[in-house]
Amino acid sequence: MDKIWLKSYPEDVPAEIPTPEFKSLRDMIEFSFNEFPDRPAYTNMGTTHTFRDLDKQSMQFACYLQKSLGLVRGERVALMLPNILQYPVALIGLFRAGLVAVNVNPLYTPRELKHQLTDSGAKCIIILENFADTLEEVIEATKIEHVITTQIGDLLTWPKSTITNFVLKRIRKSVPPFSLPGSVRLRSALRSGATHHLDHVELGYADIAFLQYTGGTTGVSKGAMLSHRNMVFNVHQSRAWQADIYAGLERIIAITALPLYHIFSLQSNCLSVMYQGGENILITNPRDLPAFVKEMSRHKFSYVSGVNTLFAGLLNTPGFADLDFSNLRLTIGGGMAVQEAISRKWQEVTGHIIVQAYGLTETSPAAISNPLDLEQFTGSIGVPISSTEAQIVDDDGNEMTLGEIGEICIRGPQVMEGYWHNPAETETVMLPGGWFRTGDVGRMDENGFFYIEDRKKDMILVSGFNVYPNEIEGVVVEMDGILEAAAIGIPDEKSGEAVKLYVVRSDPSVTEKDVLSFCRENLSAYKVPKVIEFREDLPKTNVGKILRRALRDE
Repeated sequence: MDKIWLKSYPEDVPAEIPTPEFKSLRDMIEFSFNEFPDRPAYTNMGTTHTFRDLDKQSMQFACYLQKSLGLVRGERVALMLPNILQYPVALIGLFRAGLVAVNVNPLYTPRELKHQLTDSGAKCIIILENFADTLEEVIEATKIEHVITTQIGDLLTWPKSTITNFVLKRIRKSVPPFSLPGSVRLRSALRSGATHHLDHVELGYADIAFLQYTGGTTGVSKGAMLSHRNMVFNVHQSRAWQADIYAGLERIIAITALPLYHIFSLQSNCLSVMYQGGENILITNPRDLPAFVKEMSRHKFSYVSGVNTLFAGLLNTPGFADLDFSNLRLTIGGGMAVQEAISRKWQEVTGHIIVQAYGLTETSPAAISNPLDLEQFTGSIGVPISSTEAQIVDDDGNEMTLGEIGEICIRGPQVMEGYWHNPAETETVMLPGGWFRTGDVGRMDENGFFYIEDRKKDMILVSGFNVYPNEIEGVVVEMDGILEAAAIGIPDEKSGEAVKLYVVRSDPSVTEKDVLSFCRENLSAYKVPKVIEFREDLPKTNVGKILRRALRDE
């Protein structure tokens, strides 16, 4: 195919990257440990861990997993943690033990958590105590054999660690009671691991690094198998795209507010920044915008990643415009469309545009990005990054001509290995030759820039998180008194989109409050409908399929 986008590359960005020298994320991270031992790696709530600290603690955790728990190469370990210092320790530790990471959203309901744990077959979970009551409800229905718990303050310096845990548990009552017999505290696990020596585990490109769950068209989330090859290549592709943007700075300081369990932040901040010897400033609660801005004021940050709603929130928070932006070199927006007005205001305040990029869980995630030397917002998602191809195809998978609207397809070393134990779903998204069907509808212009026009699927994007109507509808129709349900996305100032639910009742006494209560019990907060409308019937095709598009068109 004609790679016309290459003419839009900055001069110092290569069309292809060489095969990385590292055969696994473990090898790549251990390189950083050796190269930057005394540099800060992660800072959270006033405590900083250097690469040397992280090397030591992650090795202790790896030894515990391997020697004390007996976990072996390829077994799955779930991480149910927010942005706290325990996350990188646990993640790197399990890589060093040759295990597979299963990232879990801490806000999952019992139903969602049960599905992900049973589908992945995870034998071990590391979980923040604040969410342990959710695990208690479902653990008997899973294959979990080992539970490692932690409190937010556990890896902070003393006395802040003790004070933080006491305040959260005893004063704010943010840790619901739970009972998980046999569970072990993370600090105890680290002490135990320090008494052992790790047996080396062979890891290569073909080994799975993550089971990263994404929504399914059937309403059931699927585990995208992201190999060490996928992730190592994608980190190096991102590095090549950055070229010398950080030239002149001693090191990268990244503001990490998006959750590390999300593929965007996981790759662009956790892995890529570590590889370059940078420091991640972990924001545990980005919803507390005044505290967020106060934390930013303590650092001369050079990189910010986020979604449109995060940028809008910061711009409207007192004190943000007074921050020191002299070291800021890059702001990346992904997960949802960046609005031109927000990018323009960000540029007025910080001196930099928000660079819009595009990717999916299945592409590890970086696939398409605007060049970093652009001086103004374009509305495009950009061009394929190094060692990546993209094309527009019709419903039969045939390549379309310039300007025609069709489905965006991606090919490159970052495209997933497939869906975990789900060959049928894998087959539906893969075309011959290694092309991945994104499900997004768009076009390519004469300079190789891609534009998203619509979503082929009915997916709803709420603050950068994928919400699949089938899942919501499947939950709602289980409620007594509900006959049918249809969910669509509607514009929302804060979250980009919100869920609107149309409901047909079999019991007229069911109220909006009843439906909302049921949804809150069974769906994560961002999936809960914001608007509910009761109807006598729903528009359908002649074979009885509900027409969501007809509802959107209304």
